[in-house]
Parts: sequence; structure tokens; C-alpha cells
Amino acid sequence: MNIDAHQHFWRYSPEEYSWIGAGMERIARDFLVADLEAVARPEGVAGSVAVQARQSLAETRWLLELAAAHPFIRGVVGWVDLRSERVGEQLAEFADRRVYPTFVGVRHVVQDEPDPRFLLAPEFVRGLRALHAASGLARHASGLTYDLLLYPPQLPAAGELAGMLPEQPFILDHLAKPRLKTGEIAEWRRDIEAVARHANVSCKVSGLVTEAAWQGWKAADFRPYLDVVLTAFGPERLMVGSDWPVCLVAGSYADVAGIARDFFSALTPAEQAEVAGGTASRIYGLASS
Repeated sequence: MNIDAHQHFWRYSPEEYSWIGAGMERIARDFLVADLEAVARPEGVAGSVAVQARQSLAETRWLLELAAAHPFIRGVVGWVDLRSERVGEQLAEFADRRVYPTFVGVRHVVQDEPDPRFLLAPEFVRGLRALHAASGLARHASGLTYDLLLYPPQLPAAGELAGMLPEQPFILDHLAKPRLKTGEIAEWRRDIEAVARHANVSCKVSGLVTEAAWQGWKAADFRPYLDVVLTAFGPERLMVGSDWPVCLVAGSYADVAGIARDFFSALTPAEQAEVAGGTASRIYGLASS
């Protein structure tokens, strides 16, 4: 069963999605579940993980309501204010699986934080400890996850954090956005390999086309980076995500699916099944259809 481990939904407004700027007009509209199913099902995708796009409790509630109405959404990675002294209350609202069976984890847009060591701030670490504690409240066997949305300079702090909190499952989004346009790889590879030494960190093969030259990328551009994460994490800690609809600024859903499918085609059938859905289902503890 194939799972799209990373996609977004939104009802577009310029005020709430100000990051959608010039050259991104294609995604300046609503994107909802029917839109995703229309492009994902032809690629053999049976379900998805919807990930927050705004740092808003209201958006988290909305995504969970969407998931309740649409079985295609197997999991929701929402947002809570991990730095708030009330984070426990916020998590308690979402973590009861009897109410929200699709709530699987949270994310903060760390890539927008200027401090490369933002993840290690005491109040943020306190919030992540509360997230781990809420896994018990949720009776979530695999543990509520934290998605790491980073740029390469923030990777060393991510590695330190994973070492500090070995019981917390972390998932690295978009390979930490390597500098594909320039082809830089050495420092990124060093830091990815260091993060991957922590068994509690997995990695999403996602978000590649938007880090490359939007109009000029080739599938071969991604192979050196994919080789690194495959060796570092192995199929059992890799999962494929489309980053739809953001990916549409640089390619179609089919284009993105094809990059991963072609690269991983050399793996055994069992390994391909892990990357295509097994890893995401296991680590996120996804709801069945």
C-alpha cells in the first residue's frame, strides 16, 4: 500500500499564505482532498499524511476534521505551540485517539527561525518532552512524532536534539532541503550522516523539485542526494512524500512520484514496499482505511 507521507491542504487567502509569492501563482488557490485524490490515486497512492502549512491551532483542528470526513487522509501532522507553558493543554485536545485517531504528530516551521540552534532552546525542548508524554495519553504505540523542517545549517542542532531525546521519534522533512541549485553536497552529507546515526530519526524523500531549478531540473540531479540518504537511513527509515501542492511550482504530481519510483526501483520488493508506505505506516502509526 503506497502512502504519500507529506502533503498539504489549504483554503487559499493571500494574507494567510503570504509565502506564496511571485512565480508561485499556480498554487495560489484552494487545494482539497478531491484535488489530491485525482492525481494521487493514478500513481497507486492509497492514503496520505496531511502536514500543517500554517502555525495555527485552528488549522490543526481543520485538518483533523478533514481527516474525519475523508478516509484517504491516514494521518495529520499538526501544530501546537511547543514553546508555550500551555502546550500540555493544547496536546491534550488533540492526542486522545478516541476523538482524533488521525493525529500522529506536530511540526514547527524551524526553517524560518534565524537561530541555527533554535531547536535546542530550553522552552522548545520542554515542549518536545510534553509531546512525548502525550504519546502515552494518546495510547499511541509508535509515539507521537515531531517533523523536522530545516535548512542544512540547522542539521547539527537536530542531531544534538535527537541525542538528547532518544525516545522521541523525529522525521526529517525534505532531506533538510539540500542546496540542489548549486550542487553543494559535502557539508550536507556530513551532517545528514551524523543525524542518521540516531535510530530515532527517519527521513522523508520529498520536497526535492522545489529546491532545484524549477524549470530546468533533471531526475539525475537528485541521485547523489538520494544515494546519501539511502545509505545513511536505509529503506526502513525512509518514506516518500510528494509535498503537493507546493511541488506544482516545479513539476506535476506524476513527475515527483516518478523520481522516487525510478530511484528506488533497484531495491528488493520488500525494501520498495517499506519506502513506499511501510515506513510511514509504522513510524506514524497511521490509521487504516
